[in-house]
Amino acid sequence: MRITDLLKQSAIELNVSVASKQAAIDKLVSLHDKSGNLVNAAEYKKGILAREEMGTTAVGMEVAIPHAKSTAVKAPALAAITVPNGVDYEAPDGQPCKLIFMIAATTDGDVHLEVLARLMQLLMHEDFTAKLKAAKTPKEFISIIDAKEREKFPEETPAAPAEKKSGYRVLAVTACPTGIAHTYMAAEALVKAGEKMGITIKVETNGSGGAKNVLTAEEIKNCDGIIIAADKNVETARFDGKPVFSTKVADGIHKPEELINKIVNGEAPVFHSHSHSKEDNYSGGNESIGRQLYKHLMNGVSHMLPFVVGGGIFIAIAFLIDTIAGNAGTADFGTVNAAAAWFKTIGGVAFNVMVPILAGFIAMSIADRPGLLVGLAGGFLATSGATFASPGGDVPSGFLGGLLAGFAGGYLLLGLEKLCDKMPASLEGIKPVLIYPLAGLGMVGVMMCAVNPIMGAINTGMTNALNSMASNEALMIPLCALLAAMMAIDMGGPFNKAAYVFATGALSSQTDAAYMIMAAVMIGGMVPPIAIALSNTFFKNRWTEDERKNATVNYIMGLSFVTEGAIPYAAGHPLQVIPSCIVGSAVAGALSAVFGCTLMAPHGGIFVVATIGNPLLYFVALAVGAVIGMFMLALLKKPLNKEIKKVK
Repeated sequence: MRITDLLKQSAIELNVSVASKQAAIDKLVSLHDKSGNLVNAAEYKKGILAREEMGTTAVGMEVAIPHAKSTAVKAPALAAITVPNGVDYEAPDGQPCKLIFMIAATTDGDVHLEVLARLMQLLMHEDFTAKLKAAKTPKEFISIIDAKEREKFPEETPAAPAEKKSGYRVLAVTACPTGIAHTYMAAEALVKAGEKMGITIKVETNGSGGAKNVLTAEEIKNCDGIIIAADKNVETARFDGKPVFSTKVADGIHKPEELINKIVNGEAPVFHSHSHSKEDNYSGGNESIGRQLYKHLMNGVSHMLPFVVGGGIFIAIAFLIDTIAGNAGTADFGTVNAAAAWFKTIGGVAFNVMVPILAGFIAMSIADRPGLLVGLAGGFLATSGATFASPGGDVPSGFLGGLLAGFAGGYLLLGLEKLCDKMPASLEGIKPVLIYPLAGLGMVGVMMCAVNPIMGAINTGMTNALNSMASNEALMIPLCALLAAMMAIDMGGPFNKAAYVFATGALSSQTDAAYMIMAAVMIGGMVPPIAIALSNTFFKNRWTEDERKNATVNYIMGLSFVTEGAIPYAAGHPLQVIPSCIVGSAVAGALSAVFGCTLMAPHGGIFVVATIGNPLLYFVALAVGAVIGMFMLALLKKPLNKEIKKVK
């Protein structure tokens, strides 16, 4: 949905003078009402004010984007004002807001989030915001947005005939396990590098909401080659016969020009699709075995996360309802109240399938679609604890058993597929419908019944160890500090993901120890962006003007548990930023354990505060860790003017 489709000239007023935040809100609501966007202006304004009570919608850089979903909205729409003298909108950077958009969204869907995301992408460009502030008429204001959208999202506008013929010289696909930050940061970096190098490039993003800006068959045919910057497997059969260079998503962020040159200079190997259509198993001839294993794991994790998040939050709501109802500490805590029992049951359903989903998509990543049956069945056998003596279930092997089912089952089926390649061509049709399912199910069944007692014993030992740690501060505090520090080492990389996967896997045990670990892991991921934002706010002389302007967004990203906001700063100043963030996160994680904080939801930051045990102390731990990170940054990173003098 384009910004210009939602913004009417009648909903724009330029060079406004407003004395307060309240006056600015009143003006924007009246513009919406005047433009026929609202059923009830007073009701919609209540939604806006309720959102502002949660925290200011000013994002810094002299911009604010108030927004609300309301039944008082007829259809999704925007209103906008420019305020040359600025207005105090309680912005995180303390600057007055001079450009304000207000989003009116209906309650059926998340249009406001899509519009907010698109606005943030556009408003990150200072030249664009400067033009909007200087616009003389609403028509000019809209034309500036239209031009930027056409430039930024060319696939949404009719291309000129010459462009259709020439197409894009380089194509790219970006993807990360969670599909929240790395995916889009890599895409943005590649597009900017292409513009700088004068090379046309189109990037497909495989984010949490599915594939966007999808590459067409014609574009693939006409391009020089394709970059795959991904930490999970993506569909590659469509690239058969084209030069393809595959690498991790972090390289898309840090080395975009180098990747583009790989294609332009003809250094990428030509990709040939496998005979049995392995759409998602391309390593490009330039990935190590460890890297391939990591991608298989992350493919499983990315598909498992929605079940963990949804199920975890539902179970947390069940406990919250029973706590409010005065049922805390009872034997059936979480299911005493009828509403709590409903949430607990539905959440339990999602939790019960998370291990099979993990195993299924790991196996599918390895052996394509035939691997899905093997992985899913193996995952269910792991959770049920099937053995030869008790096929119905005896010793559940849990998360560890699911990992084994995914990897071992996937590679067993891959071996079977290679053996079947030697069969007569006349039997090709029965392989996927008979041989693979029958033999695969038999193999994984025998394997899981054999290993479940062993894996179950290990799983039980780990659970007992975690429970004992929960009551032993001498053990639990260092563990929480270590896991929190790992979240800050590479901010979305292997260390970060290892800590996160460990914590989410432990959640399935639904113990206090698991909830304490999850709390430490999330706080460890929240500290780095906030520490950097604080440093830019209170130690301005350590940072460039661009770094300071962009840092304010890190307050929001940190509080939302999006660690990746720290990556540009860590990339530019690794020796100063990374150690500071590690120390700050470790302190926050340790304090979280000392305070006995727990977390039942695996994601969400401040938005899942209701599921946090000891929330006030949790935020104290977060603040202390972030402040320590800020001061350590101040010590390690010298003021810019001193650095310049030394160079001279």
